[in-house]
Amino acid sequence: MADRAAAPWPAVAAAHTAAALAFASAAISLYWTLGGTMWLDSVGGSVEQLARERSLAAVAAGTLTVILKCATGLLALALVRPAWARAGGRGRLLLAGALASAVLLLWGGANVVVGGLVLLDVIVPAQAVDEYALRAHVLVWDMWFVLWGAALAYATARARGAR
Repeated sequence: MADRAAAPWPAVAAAHTAAALAFASAAISLYWTLGGTMWLDSVGGSVEQLARERSLAAVAAGTLTVILKCATGLLALALVRPAWARAGGRGRLLLAGALASAVLLLWGGANVVVGGLVLLDVIVPAQAVDEYALRAHVLVWDMWFVLWGAALAYATARARGAR
């Protein structure tokens, strides 16, 4: 309990939000990796094809994705746990938090903006697009990355200022 009290409440809330988003995303990826298909059509493209393929490469890619998402969730929690930060090296945790949040924000943000511009017919792709999957990406999947990245960035910034 004392470990949790060391971090300010907003940082703890942001870290827990980032961790919850990471673990929920990992659970969905694990479900698809194990052969589940609910909502898979909302992803579309090569990710959907790979998940439906069920090859060794597809399962390996899905497993790696789940591991990375879980690691990011643990990273978020470590940022607000002083004992974890000491064990993992505070500087390395802060760097990992900054890099992970930047990747999440850039990936999600770019896809939300570009996908939104396609849906608004500002950008007209050379090939037909799956509008159902594109809407799901703009409103759910890629926005999820933006929210996750923002929560992780805030937790990282607050952890950086904490002593």
